[in-house]
Amino acid sequence: MPKQYHVRNYDFILIFFSLAIAIYGVVIIGSARESVQFRQIVGLGIGFVAMVALSLIDYRSLLNFYWFYYFLSIILLLSVKVLGRTVGGATRWIEVAGVRFQPSETVKFLLILFFAKFIMERKRRMNRLRTLGFAGVLFLIPWYLVYDEPDLSTSIVLMAIFLTMMFIGGLSWKVILGVLAVAVPILVLGLMLILQPDQELIKGYQQTRILAWLQPDKYANEEGYQQQNSIVAIGSGQLMGKGYKNNEVGSVKNGNFISEPQTDFIFAIVGEELGFVGCMAILILDLLIIIETLRIGWSSSDLAGTLIASGVAAHVGFQTFLNIGVTTGLMPNTGLPLPFVSYGATSLVSLFMELGVVLNVGLFRIRENARF
Repeated sequence: MPKQYHVRNYDFILIFFSLAIAIYGVVIIGSARESVQFRQIVGLGIGFVAMVALSLIDYRSLLNFYWFYYFLSIILLLSVKVLGRTVGGATRWIEVAGVRFQPSETVKFLLILFFAKFIMERKRRMNRLRTLGFAGVLFLIPWYLVYDEPDLSTSIVLMAIFLTMMFIGGLSWKVILGVLAVAVPILVLGLMLILQPDQELIKGYQQTRILAWLQPDKYANEEGYQQQNSIVAIGSGQLMGKGYKNNEVGSVKNGNFISEPQTDFIFAIVGEELGFVGCMAILILDLLIIIETLRIGWSSSDLAGTLIASGVAAHVGFQTFLNIGVTTGLMPNTGLPLPFVSYGATSLVSLFMELGVVLNVGLFRIRENARF
């Protein structure tokens, strides 16, 4: 291990939290859909090895190839257009030798690395119009490719990651308030337009999901079916739940009232079987991962390390909020997995790779004059 590494800074606590929630996810997947549990275990194994390997590679050396990561992101997203497999009206996956891979999950990781270096190199001119315009164009290209799959939910998470990193990178409050002054009216107008019958801004099924969220009773037997059953499942679990792999006839899971319960709606399975306590375990573990990641970032030896950690924390935090918001009826159905818990090897491996780079940032953290 290089001499500049401080072994005492290796964050075993972050490893423990991430493994704990991932193993928890494997256990829940075993109840939601046992046939895919082994694949998740394999994904966990690959992810763990990737995390350890990346934690021992100097992140500053990795960032030297930041333009490669950007163009690789574009290539991966364009490959979906050519080789993608359409499932449920969306083309988001590539299947190779029977293995399904979702490029947009890996792109989150690659863009975090890219913008960490991009922003750090331009930190002194961060608020210049030319820099902001260049950053915006570079972000909008991969963002649009994801949005056009269509994958509105992932595009929202990417936007949250990008804006968080720009803010941490030194974006002026004047710029932020100016953008908000323009963006809020546009969003309100956009929402009004997409609710019109003949709108072309979003896909028809996406519009129906929004309408089902706004008018759940009207769409209870259509697009709102899964979300309403999810709310019932979570509520029925009460404090301690009905029990892991229970055989209750009235169970939402056992009655197959939620399709693909191992992915987007796995939080509903946790709520029904393990109750409020089981749900809080996920929230607490995710919160601890976010706090530990930010702690590493704020004591980083350079801005790039801080930006990487902030981007990863934003990824985990916003995606967790969106997923749980959907399963509890606070937001329209978006089709996002719950980080570390939902079934999906691509998502799990990508998350562990992100944490691997964060762990390496921690090896260079400064103890004196730390930012956190």
